[in-house]
This record gives sequence, C-alpha cells and structure tokens, in this order.
Amino acid sequence: MATRVRFAPSPTGSLHVGNALSAVANRAVGDWMLLRIDDTDPARNVPGGEDAILQDLEWLGIEPDEGPARQSERHDLYREAGEKLGPRFDGITLLRDDGTATYQLATVVDDIDFGITHILRGNDHRPNEALHRRLFQALGAEPPEFLHHGLILGEDGKKLSKRAPGATVASLREAGIPAEAVRRYLEELGIPKHDVRYDPPRIRRLAIEAISELPDEELAARVDAPAAAVPALRGARDLNEAREYAAAISAAPEPVKTRAPETLERFKELVERANGNVDARALVRELKAVGGDLKSLRLALTGQERGPELWAVIAALPQEEALRRIDAAL
Repeated sequence: MATRVRFAPSPTGSLHVGNALSAVANRAVGDWMLLRIDDTDPARNVPGGEDAILQDLEWLGIEPDEGPARQSERHDLYREAGEKLGPRFDGITLLRDDGTATYQLATVVDDIDFGITHILRGNDHRPNEALHRRLFQALGAEPPEFLHHGLILGEDGKKLSKRAPGATVASLREAGIPAEAVRRYLEELGIPKHDVRYDPPRIRRLAIEAISELPDEELAARVDAPAAAVPALRGARDLNEAREYAAAISAAPEPVKTRAPETLERFKELVERANGNVDARALVRELKAVGGDLKSLRLALTGQERGPELWAVIAALPQEEALRRIDAAL
C-alpha cells in the first residue's frame, strides 16, 4: 500500500527550518505527498505567506504530488462533518459561531478526504494526537499512523525563534547558502526522536562543500559570472561571497598607488614571457619564492586585500586585462 503523507504549513511567511525539516522528512517517507495550506485562522495568515512557502519548497527541490489545497476553500466539507459531530467534541470547539471550522476539525476531515496514511509532524503537535484519533473514529475512519519528530532549538535550548539568524529558509537563501546545503543539513537530521540544537556552522560547512561540487556552468549561472571566473569562486563560503569574488575579477579596480612596484614589474615580465601560456600557480610560486609582495599584486588586480586564491584570479583574468590593471597601479 502506498504511503500517503501531507505537509501542512500555515501561510505565515517563509518556512521556519523546523517546518522545512517536516517537509523534507515527509517527502522522504511518502510515496505521495500533499501540500495543504492550513489557513483556517485569518488572524495568523500573512499576505504573500503562501507564495513564500511555495518559493521555499521549490528552492529546496521539494515537489508535492498534489496541492496546494487550501483549507479556506473547503468550508462546506468541514461544515458537513461538523454537523454530524456537533459544534463541540470532547470539550473542543469544532465549528465557530460563524460556521467555519477550527484546525482540529479541518485537519482530520482533510486527512480522511485525501486518504492520508501517515501523519509526520513536529513534537509540538503530539498533544493533538489523542483528540485527532477520536475524531477519526467518530467520523468512521481508521486513524493513520502518527509519527512525531523533535523540534529544532536555538542556542538557549528553547524553540528556535523565526527572528533568529538563519531560522527561516528565506534568510538562509538571502545569506547565500546554496539550497543543496540546506537540504543536506535537513536530510542529515532525518526524523529525530528528540529535539536538536540548530547548527549554523554545520550549514556553513555544507555550503562550502556544495559550492565546490556545483558544475562550472551551474556555479557561473547562480552568481552571474563568466565561466572563466569559476576557478576563483570555488573557495567562496557562500554564493554572496562568490558574487563578490566575481565582481572583483570582472570590474576593474580604482588605481591604488602600489607599495611594491618591483613585484608588479616582475609579474608583468613573467606574464609577457609566457606569451599567452601563463601557468598561474607556477607564477605565484615564483613570485613568492623571491619575496614578492603578493598582497600588493592582489590589490592591483582586484582592488581588495582579501579574496579568492591569487592564482585563480590571475587565471580568470584575460592577459591583456591583467596587464592593463598592473600598468594602472604602476
């Protein structure tokens, strides 16, 4: 029998990494996955919230098999079920005074209607399980299998606030973390039985790995850089830094008076002697061996004292452009 799961966020903006963990886990477990938007509480809904969720899921490479199914468009179904049970059940309100369904009723009705076989969600929903089981049975349905995973906590051991750095998928994307790194981090967590501490340094390490593994064309496209610049981008810690590296290579720096003209002159001599066949690594080794001021050379070529490996910058720059920048610095 196929495993049917659902991921059911509320449209409150970009996904919290804990919600993203649920999405990744459901996609891994389910043969078929529904994306359901739990928007029965208008007070919590945020304009553009659903679009933000869809963007996050697409960015993470999570594709539902159906949806988004919006609870706000299914009131008739909930009202019909609520009339069978009454407005209250076990002391819990199922139908509000205006006839709309509360979360407790709507979620069970949807799970029955879509044939959900496994409900996988965070431990904060565990208190709802007993009530939901009784509602399934009262509506004549067999309860699905319930699985609950640990929550992602902040450094203080409390539930990670959405305002914390890197706590939402959008904030990680804006920080230049590749989607592959975020997805890999969540997959590493799997379905944790207990709460886990959020580990941004681990995501940062995975970001470096992901950038190093991207095909040349893909990396160039993501940071809008020429293919020739790719070797210089491999050491970047995130895509934002890779963009900065690419900009430093592609845009000629403002001329800065050099502190080491002899190093720049030696660089010119070696490049011109190579006659178009520059071995950038060997060139840097030779300059270093004679005590060359490599920081001044980097400054002349990029306008920055730090950045990608110097040999990669030299390899990425057309020979004529590199010499032009050296002449400008001299």
